[in-house]
Amino acid sequence: MKNKNIEEAVKVIKQGGIVIFPTDTVWGIGCRIDLAPSIEKLYRLRKRPNEQAAPVLVSSKNQATEYFLALPKEVEKLLDDYWPGGLTVVYKAQVDKIPSLIRGNSETIGLRMPNHKDLLYLISSVGVPILGPSANFHGEKTPVSFSDLDRELIKKVDFVLSGECTGNMASTVIDCTKTPWQVLRQGAVKVLSIKYHAKDFIHRYN
Repeated sequence: MKNKNIEEAVKVIKQGGIVIFPTDTVWGIGCRIDLAPSIEKLYRLRKRPNEQAAPVLVSSKNQATEYFLALPKEVEKLLDDYWPGGLTVVYKAQVDKIPSLIRGNSETIGLRMPNHKDLLYLISSVGVPILGPSANFHGEKTPVSFSDLDRELIKKVDFVLSGECTGNMASTVIDCTKTPWQVLRQGAVKVLSIKYHAKDFIHRYN
């Protein structure tokens, strides 16, 4: 039986609210991905440019395959090797299931399965993936501890799930639509056999 704090977070997100939560990387902020008003509100709260895609958190590899197009075997192996964990995988999206705002008007989506028991329970209980950008105003410091969270942002959300992050660095982001794969952001994990090119570093999935 989960504690009332987690159950309240589940209830708030199910109803379309926005929640700040700890992850296995840094503090995140999210809402369910199938309610446009919630997504738009989250973007406004974070002052995030509409043309920038947002990372999405899933509870399992199976849930991810519901939103990715059919994955090549090598990408499936990547998920098997690094999920759950600090790796966000960008691949072709089933665009009819994912609002264009989340995708940054592209045809790809960045998904991650976090290695955080309470967060996986939350996502699974909500029943759909949740947005998972870092819990900060766009361009500001990425929060690793609760004390790093901006009090003004806390005031604007519907609930804050208590707890601690089990890591201290944002996820690594790789684009698997490219050949070879491209690292968009070097972060919490080092992906073997993929060369990191500094020129490919971008902040798209912060």
